[in-house]
This record gives sequence, structure tokens and C-alpha cells, in this order.
Amino acid sequence: MADKRFVAAALFPCTARELYDWHRRAGALERLIPPWEKTWVRSRKGGIDPGGQVVMQMYAGPVPYTWQARHIENSVGVMFKDIQERGPFARWTHTHRFTDTPDGAQLEDQIDYALPAHPILPDFSTTLVNNTLERVFRYRHATLGEDIRLHHRCSRTPLRLLISGGSGVLGSALRPLLTTGGHEVWTLVRRQPDRSKKEIYWNPEQGELNLAGLPAFDGVIHLAGDNIGEGRWTPDKKKRVIDSRVLGTGLIARTLANLPVRPKVLLSASAVGFYGNCLDCCMREEDSAGPDFISDVCSLWEHSALPAQDACIRTVFMRIGVVLSPRGGALNRLMATSALGFPSRFGSGEQYISWIGINDMVAAILHALTCESLVGPVNIAAPQPVTNSQLLRTLARVMRRPLLPPIPAPLLKTLYGQMASEVLLGGCRVATDKLQHSGYTFRHADLEQALRHLLGKFSDIGQAGEFVE
Repeated sequence: MADKRFVAAALFPCTARELYDWHRRAGALERLIPPWEKTWVRSRKGGIDPGGQVVMQMYAGPVPYTWQARHIENSVGVMFKDIQERGPFARWTHTHRFTDTPDGAQLEDQIDYALPAHPILPDFSTTLVNNTLERVFRYRHATLGEDIRLHHRCSRTPLRLLISGGSGVLGSALRPLLTTGGHEVWTLVRRQPDRSKKEIYWNPEQGELNLAGLPAFDGVIHLAGDNIGEGRWTPDKKKRVIDSRVLGTGLIARTLANLPVRPKVLLSASAVGFYGNCLDCCMREEDSAGPDFISDVCSLWEHSALPAQDACIRTVFMRIGVVLSPRGGALNRLMATSALGFPSRFGSGEQYISWIGINDMVAAILHALTCESLVGPVNIAAPQPVTNSQLLRTLARVMRRPLLPPIPAPLLKTLYGQMASEVLLGGCRVATDKLQHSGYTFRHADLEQALRHLLGKFSDIGQAGEFVE
């Protein structure tokens, strides 16, 4: 039986060669994997030239399987092709074609495939595959188009960058964004480093970080810190939360300050929790810290970076909102318990949530790296905060799941203690004027729009890849 064919085409604001080069860079595949897919790159050998191989861990529902692809053809600036060597299809060939047009570069993704046991499968099986591919390429093309625009603004000059917390949810999304923009990325690790992968050993508890003999860095992005939103805040947990931020940030800031050639910029993570539970007040960067434990954590966190600021390194304290990603954090935990539906609210549901989608978050980091006017504290969140009730109702609508009864505040406090009072039942509404006035434009300022993009719940499937500048 003849193979089936799926085609998705899109226009991008660049040349065909620029688009082709983007796909050649490290991180291109990771950048294009939809966040709702449980897919991870396990290994790779070579690039997109013939003979290059990629092995991915994927899932069909709860069942894991391996996908192994091999590149078989490549014409520089024009096309490349890969095939499935191991996976769920009887046959699979993916051809990427790049063409210059008067309106920009066109990328055409052509998939030729055959399903196993096709003669006995019901007719709708092909429809299911095509609908899945439409969702995937709708995400891929939209994300790629926004990334191309971002790199035109922020990646004209390649930078050498150092990242801590590179294996976390945020760091894992940030690194491929940077490398596909042509930047050189080094990471701090707590195990034996692999210098071929640009890894550097550090141990904040022991004060160990040696950057001597390494090339000078243009910028440093510090994201590492113990997860404050998991579990009860026992005395040991509170100590880990504070130490992981104060010791690590202080070590990085002092080390950078003492370098003979210092980086131009340090971006140090903080959180909107700096302001504490501010009810319906709209907090700005000049407002003082709140009285809560999480406020104390953020204050100490930011203070630990002052040696870099005192050494005339442009230092940005990224006061980050709730980052939405199906791959981790609050959204991931909500999705993991969503089989029957979502609670209608936590407690009163009136507490504000300053949220931001993962793709806007990493794009804002790249913007802050290259925007020399940004300095000091910067709120990084979407410009339209929502209440807890609004978030859960929107999520239920996007996922087409029912709303369940609310989770009472006393129950949450019983289960999680102070963490529930400050993180789950407390709220913070922040203004993002400083970030926007610096020139950053949000990809998804609206919550429903952001959730549909992150979860692949597009309302108009059937128009995949239609991207117009």
C-alpha cells in the first residue's frame, strides 16, 4: 500500500540559508519538540549530514518506546532528509526544504509514512496521525518564527555564556534557544565535568568554582536553587532553600568580580515572591520586600549578587513569576492530577498569580542579556496577571475538563503548612512596565492563548504551518 503524505509549509522573516543554518545548530531538535509531548533526546551522533543519528525516548500514553532517526541526505541551504530506523511506524521519511521567496524563506516539512498493519487498521487511524502532525507542526512553525524574530534582535553578535541550573525546567528550555541563536553556552555542574560538552565543576557548599584558564564570558545566567514550591517548609527545607540561593549566588558574584576580564552582565534569578502576599495591589520594582519567608529568601538571594554589581558588572535581578510549562513546575503538577478535572480554586481563589509561559520566559532572558538599559530588579511575568480561579477555569476550558469542587484552605495548610499559606494561597500581582518599555514584546500575553500553545490545544487545527510575517 502506498505511503501517506503530510505537508506543512510556513514563511519566515529570514533567508533560506539562515533558516537552514538554524536547523544545523545544537539544540534545534530540542527547541522544536512540543512541550506537551513526553519526548527527550537520549543521544545523538553527528548533525544533519548523512550518517547523523538521534535517539529519543517517547511515550504512547503511559507506554515508553524508542525512536531512532538517521539523516540520509543533505544539500546545504536547500534541504535535508531523515528516516526512522526504529520506532512506531512501518516507514517514516521527513524531508525539510528551504526556499527563498519574495516574502521571506519558506520551510516545507514533508512527511511520508506508513502505519504498521495498515490493512487492518480502521480508516480514522490516518486521520489521528495527521491531526497529531498538524498540532506538532503548528507549534514548531510558530515557535521557530518567533525565535527567528528574537534572534534578529538579540543574536546578531554571538556571545559566550555561562549558565547555572542548566538541567532544570527553565535551563533546559533556555540552552537550546541560546545555541540555535549561535551563542556558545557553558554550564556549571556538580559532578565530574565533561569539558567536551563545555561543563565546569562547582560546589557552592564548599565554595568551589574555578574559572581560571577558561575563555572570557560575555554574560552569566544564574538559575540554580532548591525548589521552594515542593513539600512542607521544615527547618531543614528552609535552610536548603536559603543556602542553595545565598551560597551559590554569592560564590558566582565574587568569582566574577575577581576575574581579570569580567563578563558584561550577570542575570540572577529571583522571584515575584519578593513582594510577599500583596492581595490585589500591583507591585513594581521600586516597592519594598514583603514580610513573608519567601520575601526574605528573595531579599537574601538578590543581596548575595551585589559583589558583581559593585564590580561594575551590569546585574539584573530577574523577579520571575510562575513559569508555565507542561514539563515541570506548577502546570506540570496540575496536569498530572487532571484525569477527572481541575479544582475550581485553591482556598478563596482570589489570590493573584503573575504567570509567564516558558517560551516567553526564555526569550525575556535573552532580551535581558542584550538590552543594556535593563539593570537592577526586573519583574518577568505576563502583563495580564490572573486570579487562581481564573487560571483553573481557563485551564479546564482549554483541556475540556470539568471543574471540581474547590480545595479548602484549611486542608492545604494541614498538608503543606506555611508553604501552602505563602505559595498556594498567597498571591502577587506585578507590573511589567520596565520589561516592556525596554523593548520586549510578549509572544503570549493572554493566558488562554499561552495554554493552547503550550498544550497543543489549538482551536483551528487544519491550518498547521500557516505563518505570515
